[in-house]
Amino acid sequence: MILKEIEKLITEGARACGYDDNFSVTFSDKPLLSDFQCNSCFALAKKYGKKPLDIANEIVCHIKKSDEFEIVAISPAFINITLTKEGLKKVADFMLKDQRGGLEKNEVSQKVLLDYGGANVAKSLHIGHLRTAIIGESLKRLYRLLGDEVISDVHLGDWGLQMGLTELQLFEEGKLDFYFGKSDEKRELTIDDLNEAYPHASKRKDAEEDFKKKADEWTLLIQSKKQPYYDIYKVIRAISVNEISKNYRKLGAEFELWEGESDASEYCDEAVKIIKDKGLARESEGALVVDVAKEGENIPTEKNGEKFFLNPMPPCLIQKSNGGDLYATTDIATILKRNKNYKLDRIEYVTDARQKMHFTQVFRVCKMSGISPQNQQLVHVINGTMNGKDGKPFKTRSGETVKLEDVIELLLNKAKEKLTANGNVADDETALKIGVGAMKFGDLINTVSKDYVFDIDRFLSFEGKTGPYLQYTCVRINSILSRFDEERGGEIKIYNEEMRQVILAMLKLNSSYFICYNEKSLNSLCASVYNLASAFSAFYNNHSVVNEKDLAKQNSYISLLRLIKKKMEQALYVLAIDIPKKM
Repeated sequence: MILKEIEKLITEGARACGYDDNFSVTFSDKPLLSDFQCNSCFALAKKYGKKPLDIANEIVCHIKKSDEFEIVAISPAFINITLTKEGLKKVADFMLKDQRGGLEKNEVSQKVLLDYGGANVAKSLHIGHLRTAIIGESLKRLYRLLGDEVISDVHLGDWGLQMGLTELQLFEEGKLDFYFGKSDEKRELTIDDLNEAYPHASKRKDAEEDFKKKADEWTLLIQSKKQPYYDIYKVIRAISVNEISKNYRKLGAEFELWEGESDASEYCDEAVKIIKDKGLARESEGALVVDVAKEGENIPTEKNGEKFFLNPMPPCLIQKSNGGDLYATTDIATILKRNKNYKLDRIEYVTDARQKMHFTQVFRVCKMSGISPQNQQLVHVINGTMNGKDGKPFKTRSGETVKLEDVIELLLNKAKEKLTANGNVADDETALKIGVGAMKFGDLINTVSKDYVFDIDRFLSFEGKTGPYLQYTCVRINSILSRFDEERGGEIKIYNEEMRQVILAMLKLNSSYFICYNEKSLNSLCASVYNLASAFSAFYNNHSVVNEKDLAKQNSYISLLRLIKKKMEQALYVLAIDIPKKM
């Protein structure tokens, strides 16, 4: 709002001088000199053959005077803009009255399907599922806040080899005898059965060739919906989904769709036919592939007698030699299904970097075949790895992948220890909010594509750039406001520098949402809400709201706190961080 208003003033001043150009305004990179700056005069100097500072001075002289801004030209050619007390008051009062706290929406709304989660049926959720859930949930909330219509899909991995492996292992253990007429007693399968069966079967497939071959055949029987294999599959899927949903709920991740690869299975044949009809598929060793490499990719070469490819981009395998579906097949079919059911402007996938080539191949096949319209955006949001303090992927002491439920339990217990050490009652609900909030902020403060170190002790600190610090800030504000009646408050007049910094921090916070939207990373929002919390802390430490004797000033302070509360809660909602009642 403010940036557009300043840009309009400068543009009108420039046009009065004969400069018919557009001007962009940003927050100042030297906040001690000004609040905002415009650097456009450097480009104008080249265009009009004048000195940059002369152009800046000329434009400033022709800008319409306002009691809300102080606008000056400084060397070498910056136009610096500072909000006056009147300007700050206007901004603060508008944000306080506005339901969205002055946050605008995108000019154009899009319909988006956001695919994140990616849990595999018959397998335990592990620490690798954390980032996709955390990042995806926050992106969903961000997109909706800025006006997009978003459908979220957990997109379960429920149609691949792990299903055949799990069923075959359970069969050989005698736990499926009822389904095959070997017993009259139906044994109820449990999540513990699945947690034991799949890891054992996974190891066997690497060591026993016959077992792997049989598991492939078993998987094809499931995918062909043959009985009793398909009925057993449905039982396993239901047990897994029940367990998966519990852990996602603890993380605050919610999905409109609980679909998976299996839901796209009926579209696989149609997708393959579309690709074949376009003349894109070719046979390779009995399988069907699509060449997706572009010029300059997948170039065969040789060095020191060793053959390899420059810029490798192998063909996309869309059908096995036995006619079975593959990971790529179901993902292509899923895009076909989604485009039949919804009119989507954008489909986004949140996964780790290991799937980069897979999605590049899938997206290219969909565009080449027309399964995805040319004006539709297919986006892969790549997240980095969560590492231990040794810089390597976070593992148990024995080197095994850490289960997600164990991570949540660790967060819960560590938060309880922290609360107890601070003299607070450590109930499970509060501890879970603090522990999970700490982990989420510790993740999202990083650029999404970068690796980061999982350091729970640092994440759980109540001081510094952490989730608990932000939660505690909100708890403290709520505690102060609870001492006053709901009707207390008034206009926000600027009495001191700390109030000024709080309002500027809120303006920067509003701006950060759009940075996050464009970058598909929440780190800018994390930094901005922390800066607002720090600005509040400086205000709180220097000015007593409760003990202020001047009634007008106290009312102004109360209104400022209500506004900070609104903006903090808005930001933490997007980050999916819950605020405890007490800390």
